[in-house]
Amino acid sequence: MLNYHNVVPLKGYGMTSKEFKKFRNKLGKTQRQMAQLLGVSIKAVHSYEQGWRSIPPHVERQIFFLVSRLRQNIQKPVPCWERKICPSEKKKQCPAWEFRAGDLCWFINGTICDGNIHRSWKEKMNLCRTCEIFKSIF
Repeated sequence: MLNYHNVVPLKGYGMTSKEFKKFRNKLGKTQRQMAQLLGVSIKAVHSYEQGWRSIPPHVERQIFFLVSRLRQNIQKPVPCWERKICPSEKKKQCPAWEFRAGDLCWFINGTICDGNIHRSWKEKMNLCRTCEIFKSIF
């Protein structure tokens, strides 16, 4: 099992090369398979793992999504709005509730997790990385 606390990058930064490699291994993919899965070149995967190139937000997002689906059949997740006890008026404005994706709230832009809609993936992930909903996918 992946120990999430060993791979969380510093606040304000994206996915690290170490984290990328651990998630690739968790998915059971070779570098070539990972490149095909992510729609990038194998050279890009090499660069991500060596730390020569930063991991773009769309690649980070896709990796988190794929890893989250590994656990899909293990247990039925409690929706974020129930775990966070969101007020009805806030919940009805949130895209996670609208699309019944309470286990994917971290994946959907425009969610109202701490009372604010975050303007960028990076800003949103800084909050999500501290949240039990996001941490539960690992």
